[in-house]
Amino acid sequence: MRLEHVNLTVTDLDRSVAFYRDILDFEVRWSGENELGMRQVHIGTDDYYLALFEGRNGQGDPPADDYYERGFNHFGLLVGPDDGRFEEIRDRVAERDIAISANEIPPGRRFYFHDPDGCEIEVAEYPTA
Repeated sequence: MRLEHVNLTVTDLDRSVAFYRDILDFEVRWSGENELGMRQVHIGTDDYYLALFEGRNGQGDPPADDYYERGFNHFGLLVGPDDGRFEEIRDRVAERDIAISANEIPPGRRFYFHDPDGCEIEVAEYPTA
C-alpha cells in the first residue's frame, strides 16, 4: 500500500498550481470540475499528487498550527540522497522569501515551509544505507 494523493482546499487555485509547479516541479495531471461544480486540479508526479480544490468565494479552513489540536499539520515529501533536490527546493523557497525552518532529527535532514494557504510542507532527505 502507498499514499496516492492528498486533498487540499485552497483559496486561489491558479496561485496554488503555480506555487507547486514552480517550487516542487509538480506537473498538472488533470484539471476540471467535480460534481459540485468546484474547480479542481491534480498536480504532482506519476507516483502521487495533490488534489487541489478551490474553496467557495476564496474560503477554506486554515490548517492546524498546533500539533496538539485536531486537523491537518503537514505533508512530507522525500527526495533522494545526494541528488541535489534537497538544496534545489530549499533554494527556490528561500528565493521567494518564504520562511524556512529546519530540523536535523536523525536519521536524515529536513526543512519545512508553508504554501500560500498556510499548509506546511516538509522536504526530507535520508542518508544512503
